[in-house]
Amino acid sequence: MTGARTGFDKVVASAAEAVADIPDGASLAVGGFGLCGNPIALIEALLEQGTTDLSVVSNNCGVDDWGLGVLLGAHRIAKMTSSYVGENKEFERQFLSGELELELTPQGTLAEKLRAGGAGIAAFFTRTGVGTQVADGGLPRRYDGSGGVAVASPPKEVRTFGDGGEYVLEEAITTDFALVHALRGDRHGNLVFNKSARNFSPLAAMAGRVCIAQVEELVEPGEIDPDTVHLPGVYVHRVVHVGTDIEKRIERRTVAQAPSSSAGTKGA
Repeated sequence: MTGARTGFDKVVASAAEAVADIPDGASLAVGGFGLCGNPIALIEALLEQGTTDLSVVSNNCGVDDWGLGVLLGAHRIAKMTSSYVGENKEFERQFLSGELELELTPQGTLAEKLRAGGAGIAAFFTRTGVGTQVADGGLPRRYDGSGGVAVASPPKEVRTFGDGGEYVLEEAITTDFALVHALRGDRHGNLVFNKSARNFSPLAAMAGRVCIAQVEELVEPGEIDPDTVHLPGVYVHRVVHVGTDIEKRIERRTVAQAPSSSAGTKGA
């Protein structure tokens, strides 16, 4: 299976079939923010088939037993390009031991690098990172396992424009495949995301040469109001129906305490 499916019907029978041609060493753009919007069925199918040596671009790497963390824990990821890595202890261990390469990227810059890749823009200038190691180079990308830096980020081009400000050149990101989760999708690949689960998903989908979407609800073409489509089907090559009862997790549950009954109404 390669590229888009025959005709306009992009639905495949299972997550395993959808990811079957992702080879060892592939690059992936994966939607999600924390654990919100993680394409977990596709991630687990990729884990099951044994694909390894992956280069993954995603805002973060899940947690130790969920999201991209399940691939990381099985040592299937060789490199991560991320903005935030603070919720995964195994990530920390692999990075500091030299087992994992990390390209740490400012969050807004990462989003724009994915969007630019999908839009056919080779690179762009941004003020984010100017005057820091993001622009000057020297950020650790791989440790040597003994506390030293084996690979550091290179310096990037910085240019002054008409407003007198300095801007750093950031190259766009494109990947071999993209994996995303959507609330609703039709057979043509048009997708609707649920609230904050929209996060990085449309951008990741755009950046992948082959985009695979798992959807909770599968509908027929025409059932989604064109005005509500978040990602047009032109960017999506395969659709997998995973159902509405798919497990979803949150990283930290915060519950407000109920008001004390003895608090009274001061000053009433």
